Formats: sequence, C-alpha cells, structure tokens
Amino acid sequence: MIKKFLKSEKRSPFIFGLAAGLYPVIFYYATNYTLINSWKHLGFFIALFLVAPIVSLFVVDKLTKLRSLHRFQHYALPFLNVFLFLFFLHLCLYASVQVWISLGLLILAGIIAFFLNKHSKKIVVLQFILAVIAFVSLVPTVINQLSYSDEWMILPDDIAEAQFVTKPNVYYIQPDGYVNFSEIEKGYYNIDNTVFKAFLKTQGFTLYEDFRSNYNSTLVSNTAIFSMRHHYHNSGFNFSETIDGRDIIITKNAVLDVFKKNGYKTHFFAESPYLLANHPEIGYDVTNFSLDEISYIGTGLEVSKEIFDPLKEYIDVETEQPKFFFVEIFKPGHVPSQKADSKGAEAEKQLWIERLQLANEKLRKTVNIIKERDPNALILIMADHGGYVGMDYMMQMRTRTEDRDQLFSIFSSQLAIHWPDNKAPRFDNTFKTTVNTFRILFSYLAQEEKYLKHLEEDVSFLIVKEGAPKGVYKCIDAEGNIIFEKI
Repeated sequence: MIKKFLKSEKRSPFIFGLAAGLYPVIFYYATNYTLINSWKHLGFFIALFLVAPIVSLFVVDKLTKLRSLHRFQHYALPFLNVFLFLFFLHLCLYASVQVWISLGLLILAGIIAFFLNKHSKKIVVLQFILAVIAFVSLVPTVINQLSYSDEWMILPDDIAEAQFVTKPNVYYIQPDGYVNFSEIEKGYYNIDNTVFKAFLKTQGFTLYEDFRSNYNSTLVSNTAIFSMRHHYHNSGFNFSETIDGRDIIITKNAVLDVFKKNGYKTHFFAESPYLLANHPEIGYDVTNFSLDEISYIGTGLEVSKEIFDPLKEYIDVETEQPKFFFVEIFKPGHVPSQKADSKGAEAEKQLWIERLQLANEKLRKTVNIIKERDPNALILIMADHGGYVGMDYMMQMRTRTEDRDQLFSIFSSQLAIHWPDNKAPRFDNTFKTTVNTFRILFSYLAQEEKYLKHLEEDVSFLIVKEGAPKGVYKCIDAEGNIIFEKI
C-alpha cells in the first residue's frame, strides 16, 4: 500500500491534509489528555487539526489548477503540508501563535517544498508513522480513563448528610505553594516571614504548625481535599495528573455537595482558570471566569484576573444566604517544573521570596476585604503544597530521596483559620494534613464529633520513577517521620 502510494504520481489533498494534522493532534492528546478530555475539545481539535487542513488543501489544489496559478501546482500541497505540520507542532508545544516563529516556519516549509519536492510523499509517510507511534502511546492513557473507577470517592460514613448547626460564611483561600510558618523558618527556606505571621495573629487567626499536604501539586492535592479521600495518585495509572481531577474539583465533589445541602451558595474565584482548562461542567453557583474566556489549547495560566472586585461584590449581596468561597491565589508558587526553565536552586529561592511578598500582599488585602464586610466569618487559609525551595526544578521529586528538608519543602503547607467568635473547636489538634481539613470543619459546623472517627491517614505520597521501582510511595508518615514505602 505504501509502495503504491509512493509510486503514484497523484497527490491527494485529503492525504496531504490529513497527514499535516494527524500526528500533532494525537501528540497533543497523548501529552495533555487530562487538560482536554471533553467532547467540546474533541470537536474543536478534529475541526482545527483535521478538517481545516483537508479543506484548505482541497481549495488550494483547485485554485492551482487555474491557468494563472498553474505554475504553483507542483509545490502547493507539499508546502502547505509541511507548513501546517510544523505550525501545529509549534502550537501544541507552546499553546500560542508567535508571529516571527510562524514566519520562520513559512520560510522553512518553502525551502523544503522547493528542494525536497520529489520526496514529498516520503515526508507524508513519515508523518503517518509518527502518528502511529503517538497513537500507541495514547492508547494506555485512554484505556486507563475508560476503566477508571471512582469508588475511591465513596465516603465511609454519613458525613455527606451532615446538618450544620451553625452556618457562617466560609472562605477557603488557597495560596499556591505557601509553606507552613514552621518550615519557612528553617530547612532550605530559612526566611523571615514574621511580619505576615504577626498580621494573621492580630486578625484573630489560629496558626497550625507542622501542617502539610498529602500530595505534591495543585490538581492532585485539591482532588483529595474536595473529596475528603485519598486517591493515591490513582495507584499510578496516570503519572502526570489525576484522572478527572478538574471535573471532581469544579463539577461535583463531597465538599460542594455538603455545602449545597446546607443551603450555601457556592463561589469559585481564581486569578487564572487553571482548574477550568478542560472546560468542565461548573458546579459552583458563581465563578469569575466563564468557559468562553478559556482557550481550548493551553493550561489556563495564560490569562489572569484579580479576585478582589468579585469577592467584594458577592460578599455584599444576598446576605441572608450562607456562602462558600473557594479563592485561588497563584503566589508564591513553586520552582519551575522542568530543568530547562530553572535558573538554579539559589536563584529560584530568591524569586520565590519575591513572590512570597506578593502573596502576603494579596492575602493581607483579601483578609481585610473579608473581615471588613464579614467580621465573624470562618476564613481558612490553606496552601495546596509547598514551594520546592532548595530544588532546581520540580521534577527532581521523581527521584527517590529521604532528605527530610527536601520532602517538607514539597509538602509543607500553610494553615491558618479564623474561627467565628475566635473560638476554635477543642478537637482542632486533629489538623495535620490537607485531606482531612473539610471533614474536621464539617464536624465543627455540624457539632458532630462522630465524623472524626473516619479521618484519612495523614500520610504524604510521592510518585517515584528513578532510584527505585516506578510507583507511588509513602514518604512522610502520620507522625511526620520520613519513610519510603511503596503502596
């Protein structure tokens, strides 16, 4: 079949167009599946990567058969095939169109079409071979998705039916990568953050030292937080992101269900729509981003908004109804994910310190807005994970380590709570890790300590690929000891 195609003198616009987009679209799905696992994304990508190039090449092929354009006919399909192939790859890698790079790709495609015109079908065959290879890598991801079970989300008791005795407005403010005060003063951090610590104390916050996350990234951590259950990284089914994580966090989860059953109006305000990147069905009553504002290609971090104005607006309306706010602040963040983007551990630490000051300013302003308008609110400031300070780049976490400071740099998490009437529950010593936070809060709001009988284990988990058999490992136990135990 391939020999017949290569020997034939006919050049099919359909084949050349299909080859231009097939590998890029499969490659993008294989490397970003959890970002684009929606029917809307599938339709968009089929239209952009497959239908558009095929139609374009058919049109150009017809035009070049006109007498005035006939001299270009021999080069048109190879040129467009190569240009669209390279353009799509660039779009997949950078999630944006850069004019100068696009012009460079035009020139490169022209050179290839001119000098390698006789080999254009070989180029098409190579593109199809790449598509087959990419498809083989995509298949396990799709199989894992289709065979995925959400049984891990089943709660062990009736906390989903909890009836709140008291119903203050609840504000969950999540500063990305903000380590606990107990860790920021030592280890790889050794940073003076006493001014902001004093601010929280003067505002009536209770600070919980030695608190940490169970998981190492925003999506993975939040999936467990809002489910009030461990997912154990899906037992290693997906080593990039938790399966259906965004849908769990944004569409439906145990925490949202409990608030809604107790009559709360729910709000999601974020500086960037990272958790909306795959266009999930929105389960919150109010968000500051609409799905129409979010590109089908990208992580959702390409656009940003301040959260202060919508926060003010929605605190002040419908004051008779209790409200839950989930507010995401993307500072101070963490060191770069990849080695190529890192300036080195010390330089990245200085950049993190700069972002810490920005985070403190944003948190101070957010707290002041809430306290001014809602002085007796329950305000929860809890980070999703640590800042990875002391490491060159995040993916170093995939190598086995039992370095205490490095592991706590990954998992140490800020926790500060403003309790209504400044009265913390007597069981607030059970706050140890993020997965149990809302279970403890619901026990307080429902005044039912029975829910504390089913706390998840306060263990931190890490995916390891080097230095040990690939898998998910327990790395910090419930007492804060460093361990290395495969699950």
